[in-house]
This record gives sequence, structure tokens and C-alpha cells, in this order.
Amino acid sequence: MTTSASTLAVARRYVEAMAAKDFATIGSLFADDIIWHQPGSHRFSGTYRGADAVNGAIGGQMAATEGTLDIAITGEPMVNDALAAFPVHFSAKRDGAQMSMDGVDVLRVEGDKIAEVWLFSADQQAEDDFWAA
Repeated sequence: MTTSASTLAVARRYVEAMAAKDFATIGSLFADDIIWHQPGSHRFSGTYRGADAVNGAIGGQMAATEGTLDIAITGEPMVNDALAAFPVHFSAKRDGAQMSMDGVDVLRVEGDKIAEVWLFSADQQAEDDFWAA
């Protein structure tokens, strides 16, 4: 059973690893059958199923931005049982284009693993434009 305390502990490890670009730790927090919901209508949009697919999508974003994709947590995680939500600011540069906006990440935790992730962008059209091929 997942408790609010265990959800908060996993969420904190995740946000610390994201801020540090510690992808080994991030990957270790994913359940093997994680579901990742990437919003929008761009090349990285869609629902990814499984840790390999999610890690591949994140790796693709990092490669496309030559490592400039940064995600900063701008507030404390808010927890409701197995769910954690937290405000973020993300930015990146790619081929002369820049993106910088706020969003919200929501995690569903099972045990000590992230089972599902939903991402929300403050300006989805601007994010879609940034990731356009």
C-alpha cells in the first residue's frame, strides 16, 4: 500500500534527480510498466508504456536539445495518497529556437516506484512549436 509519506519520498527523489539531470536515478524510480503521458501534438507527444520507452523519449528530448533541457521544481510537491503534483519551470534550446515556460508534473506512485506520469504545459502551442521537426 502506498502512503502519502512514501509518495512524498519518491516524489522528492524524482525532483532532486531531475534537477541534477541524474538520469540513472530517474530511471531507477520508474516501474517497469510505467505509463508516461506527454501532452501536445509534436514528435515527443503521446503515451509511452514501459521504462524503456519512457527513457527513450527523455533521451530523445535531451539529444534534440543537446542537453539543454532543464526542469526546475518551483514549489513543494503536493501529495494526495498515491499522487504527487508539483509546479515546474522547464526550458531548452534547439536549432536557434528557445522554450521557457511553467508547468505541472503529476506522479502516481505504487510502492517505491513511479507508475504513471502526467505532464502539463502552461503554453502547449509554444511547446508544440518548439519540438516541431
